[in-house]
Amino acid sequence: MSLGSAILFSLLSNAMSQPAALPSKIILGNDRVQRTISLTPFVGTTSAVSVQSGQEFIRAVEPEAKIVVDGKEWWLGGTEEKVNRAYIDANRLPSYRPSPNSLPLVSCEKTDYSIPIPHDGKSAWSPASEGYRLRFANETIEADLIIGCHQTLPVITKEVIVWNRSNKSIRVNSICVERLAMVEGESQVERQGSWKLPDVTVLSDLSFGGRWDSAVSWKKDPAYETQVSYLLETPCLLEVAPPTGPGADLRPNETLRSNRSYLLVHSSSDPSEQRSERKAMFAAYAPWVLDNPLMLHIRSNDDAEIKRAIDQAAECGFEMAIMSFGSGLNMEDVSDKNIARFKALREYANAKGVRFGGYSLLASRRIDDANDVINPKTGKTGGAIFGNSPCLCSQWGQRYFANVKKFIEETGFQVLEHDGNYPGDVCASTSHPGHRDLEDSQWRQFEVMRDFYAWCRSKKVFLNVPDNYFLAGSNKSAMGYRETNWSLPREEQHLHARQNLFDGTKEKLPSMGWMFVPLVEYHGGGAAATIEPLKDHLPDYEMHFANTLGWGAQACWRGTRLYDVPETKAMVLKMVGWFKAHRDLLESDIAHARRADGRRIDFVTHSKGNKHITVLYNPTRSALRDTILVLDGSFGRVRKTEGEGGLQVTEKGVQLSCSVPANGWTYLVFETRKD
Repeated sequence: MSLGSAILFSLLSNAMSQPAALPSKIILGNDRVQRTISLTPFVGTTSAVSVQSGQEFIRAVEPEAKIVVDGKEWWLGGTEEKVNRAYIDANRLPSYRPSPNSLPLVSCEKTDYSIPIPHDGKSAWSPASEGYRLRFANETIEADLIIGCHQTLPVITKEVIVWNRSNKSIRVNSICVERLAMVEGESQVERQGSWKLPDVTVLSDLSFGGRWDSAVSWKKDPAYETQVSYLLETPCLLEVAPPTGPGADLRPNETLRSNRSYLLVHSSSDPSEQRSERKAMFAAYAPWVLDNPLMLHIRSNDDAEIKRAIDQAAECGFEMAIMSFGSGLNMEDVSDKNIARFKALREYANAKGVRFGGYSLLASRRIDDANDVINPKTGKTGGAIFGNSPCLCSQWGQRYFANVKKFIEETGFQVLEHDGNYPGDVCASTSHPGHRDLEDSQWRQFEVMRDFYAWCRSKKVFLNVPDNYFLAGSNKSAMGYRETNWSLPREEQHLHARQNLFDGTKEKLPSMGWMFVPLVEYHGGGAAATIEPLKDHLPDYEMHFANTLGWGAQACWRGTRLYDVPETKAMVLKMVGWFKAHRDLLESDIAHARRADGRRIDFVTHSKGNKHITVLYNPTRSALRDTILVLDGSFGRVRKTEGEGGLQVTEKGVQLSCSVPANGWTYLVFETRKD
């Protein structure tokens, strides 16, 4: 079984010598969501309700999951009834019978979830309050469906583990881990453009290629003949399954663990509430995303200069140092000399209280014809998502991961910035040792990534990954910016940065995204774009701190040093000290109100309970005064505790009267009371 798939099971009754009779149904839930799954006379979800809104999301019974083995489709649950699929008639459910495709349900056990990925981070893992393992089996196949619900969040997770119980190899062609006939998000006779989907968010740990929903699809349901859409085109059948495969061969007694699905049932249709619920889900199921260190990207290959940068990081309160791209670090070089050098640097950084690691490029590069992914359309290399890319299951791929693991273990590296991570390429090669052919190539490469990131988590390695691998173990991805914009003049960079932060934190917690600061030149732009010499550009240097830290995010401070003269060091210490003094507030969630437009004051407000901080920015070359609604809501009182400006409670919320200097920033900390 793959690393990270261990789940602890406890039987309903260990004292019984015979298996307990199946209950008629199970109900998973809390005070926010309830999902009812019938177990007899058929298996299938008959209800999924938002407790807060009372909205029902299920209109018809579907199999809980589907697997295809050796070309034959087997259902985990499902019925053969032909009924009106617009709604479920509870009076008819007792007459439903399992489909001939359904694998028999042989047991139902309660489960306690262990942590699915090793974790040692800022927040404790929040286990499922309840869960069940449903075991389906015939003479050759055994499939466990594991389903659980979070203690307090309206989130239901699912995965499937397939066992080969025969005496010969079998091929698991495909696995659909979640399948639900959902109440349509909208009804239209003839729809032009996109459809509104139901008020749910569906995610998976299989998420690559810049998408949150790589394994999620909303399909038409032609059996739903009474839907309003004249052409039966409403997207109302939810499936969670790998885009390709798995297509994996299993030897006798071998197992295969599917990707995991996450169904978040929203309490309302309000977009801001839905965004907050998604962020809360990430904080609970991927708590490592809350680890938000100040990080210096060192662009140097000289040991003395690297140590000076580490010294400055420690002096200035930075918590992490990364050997950046272009620094000369090669983590694929596992020679004794290379490992000894970087182990010594890591030990030096740790002695200063700084975590240390580096950058490694995976995909988005060409190796050679023997090791690159083979385009199934041409039978040759080229045409991959990044143009050319190595296959992770090639000899090169296997050697790469073995070497990087060896390097991390022997140097003790605590950080990996893993660029060009696997984007989902398929590979038509039949000679790569880690996959058989096209059918299993995407799945086997995904397994490599999933297992490697779980291994990194077990080694307490911080992961910067420019893709949405959060539920597979990564800490951060890029907040969302165009790299060449860091070659713009410094003044323009600030406005773009705050626009990127505004947009990026709509779907990410501030700690989930990184920004960038070109202390040295990056993508061109020359002297007008860079901060060096640092002492000559202190206002811009300070504004970069105010931008990112004011939004509760972190930047890749890429250069060879943090300060050059005492005045520069004093400014860095001031800004880091300000951030750490207010860190708990600044890293909390955001009320998105005013996006930077270059014309007026833009601002961000963070809130945690009744405490709030507003950070304001003036993008113009003249001082500006304004009166701004900084916090929506109904409040009885407001009290300023730190900062500049005047506050008052209005009918709409908390209003701030403020003045911000030209090309400058300011902030205000305040508390509210409802009474």
